[in-house]
Amino acid sequence: MEIDRHFAWFEGKLPPRPARFVAWLRKPSSRYARLPLAILLMFGGVFSFLPVLGFWMLPLGLLLFAQDVPVLQKPTARTLGWVERKWTERQRAKDMP
Repeated sequence: MEIDRHFAWFEGKLPPRPARFVAWLRKPSSRYARLPLAILLMFGGVFSFLPVLGFWMLPLGLLLFAQDVPVLQKPTARTLGWVERKWTERQRAKDMP
C-alpha cells in the first residue's frame, strides 16, 4: 500500500525510539491501541488553545485513524506524498549552496 510506504519514510526520519513506537503502532496487532490513541490525539487537537495540547495532535490522530479506515487511506496517502515531496525539495534547496 502507498500509505505504508509513506509511513516507512516517516519512520526513517524519526529518532530510533519513536520510530520503534510508530512501527509497533502500525502493526495490525496494535489496532486496539492505535484506535483509542488516534481518537485521543484528535480530541486533544480540538483543544489546541490549551498549553500542552496542540494542533499537531489532530493530523497525527488522523494519520493513525486512516490506518484502519479504508475511506481515509487514499486522501491520506495523497497528502503524505505531497508532504514528502515538499520535504525533499526543501532538503535539496537547503543542501545546495
